[in-house]
Amino acid sequence: MNLKEQIVKEKLPQHVAIIMDGNGRWAKGKGKFRIFGHQHGVTAVRETAEACAELGVKYLTLYAFSTENWSRPQAEVNALMDLLVKTIQKELPTLNKNNIRLDAIGHLESLPDSCRKNLDDAIKETSSNDGMTLVLALSYSAKWDITKAVKQIAEDVFNGQLKSDDINDQLITKYLSTHNIPEPELLIRTSGELRISNFLLWEIAYSELYFTDILWPDFRRDDLYRAILDYQKRERRFGKTSEQTSS
Repeated sequence: MNLKEQIVKEKLPQHVAIIMDGNGRWAKGKGKFRIFGHQHGVTAVRETAEACAELGVKYLTLYAFSTENWSRPQAEVNALMDLLVKTIQKELPTLNKNNIRLDAIGHLESLPDSCRKNLDDAIKETSSNDGMTLVLALSYSAKWDITKAVKQIAEDVFNGQLKSDDINDQLITKYLSTHNIPEPELLIRTSGELRISNFLLWEIAYSELYFTDILWPDFRRDDLYRAILDYQKRERRFGKTSEQTSS
């Protein structure tokens, strides 16, 4: 029985989030520039998205570009933005073929005009797809999103649209850019780094974390299946005891 056949469909995570890490180190190991790693990371994105859609995962969120990434060398940032535009254009047929709807979270207004236009066009063109939703986190950081939410809540309290007593977990969630996306059950990080890097900090409060040493350009379907199988072996208690969750 192969790895895919071992996955229990009834215990499938509905939302998988991935920190795609290791492109630069992968390229450096081959004596190439960092952008070479980013270019080859596209294959991993395609394979992972198709595999998730085939399994029946409803949401896949990929950490594609953080707000901190703007501080990288300008040449790399420009190359990444160019790669993003070209990739979105090239992968549209694949998204439609797999019934995948594209969405995005983050400070999208900070993206270059050409990048934003291509992103908006792709989101519109795939909007009728009702299979999996592929969410790209672009110019995103959790601290940015939470800060933005707090500012808007404060403004609404000041304007009398909210009372301070109205503020709770559910209300804060409604003000985040992820308000229409379920919280991820499984968070995967590649490359062996054991940190979250400012990604979905509010949303992953009870997510299962899975770390792999595989660099992102080498990540393939079987690696995704291994992560899901590991997830399915875990007991998710959400603060309760084993006896409570099994009763």
